[in-house]
Amino acid sequence: MKRVLALLGGLLLAGSALGQPASWPVVPEGPPRPGEVLEDPDFGVRTGQFGLERTVEMYQWYRDPDGGFQRVWKAGVVDSDDYPAGYRNPSELPVEGRRWWAAAPTLDGWPLDPAVLRALGRWELFRPGFTRLPANLAATFQPEGDGLSSADNPLDPQVGDLRLRWRELQLPELAGRVELVDGRWQLMPGTASAALNARPLPPADVPDVEDDREDRRRWWPLLAGVLILGGGLAMWRRRDR
Repeated sequence: MKRVLALLGGLLLAGSALGQPASWPVVPEGPPRPGEVLEDPDFGVRTGQFGLERTVEMYQWYRDPDGGFQRVWKAGVVDSDDYPAGYRNPSELPVEGRRWWAAAPTLDGWPLDPAVLRALGRWELFRPGFTRLPANLAATFQPEGDGLSSADNPLDPQVGDLRLRWRELQLPELAGRVELVDGRWQLMPGTASAALNARPLPPADVPDVEDDREDRRRWWPLLAGVLILGGGLAMWRRRDR
C-alpha cells in the first residue's frame, strides 16, 4: 500500500508541476478567435485572421553563373556593385516586407499562447480589396493579380518596379493539439515536438521578431514535472528492494 501511495504522490506532483490537476484533460469546444482586426498601416490591407504578412519583390538584374544577365523578381536586393553600368539595381527596397501577429487570440474565452499560432498556423495568399489604399500610394501602385504592382504595364515591368502580395495566417482544428495550462491554451508536448520538426524556416525577406526565450521559459514546468516524477519512481524502487 505504501508503494502505491508513493507512486500516486509522484504522479500528483508531476501534474501540479505541469500546471494541471490530475484529472481528465480539457477539450476545446469552440473555434479560436483572433481578437482585433489586423491591418497593414501603410496600405490599409486588413484581415480577420491570426496573422498578416506583406511580401515585397523588386524586378532586378541578376547575373547567371555563366555570366549572362536576366531580369527577375527577387524579394531581397541583388548586389550589383560589380555589374556593368547598364545592369545596376537600386541599392534598397523602397517598401519592405512585414509581418503582424494577433495580439490577444483566445479559445473558448481563454488566452491562446502565441506559440500555437507560430507552430500550427498556415500562411494563405488572399486578395485584398484595396479600398483603404492611401491616395499617394494609389498614384504609384495599381492592382495586379492578387496584389499591387508599381509597373506602368504589369506585363512589361522595368528594373526597380515592385510587386506586393499579402497572406493571412489561418489555424487548423485545435482539438487534440492544445491543452489548458494555468488558464492558458498551450501546445501539447507531442504537438510541439512534431511542429518543431516540420516547421520550415521563415522567409528571409519578412522580418519576424519571435523571441525564443519565451518558448524556453514555457518548457521549464514540463522539465520540472519529469524530474519530480523520475525522483519518485527511483525512491519507490529503492524502498521495494
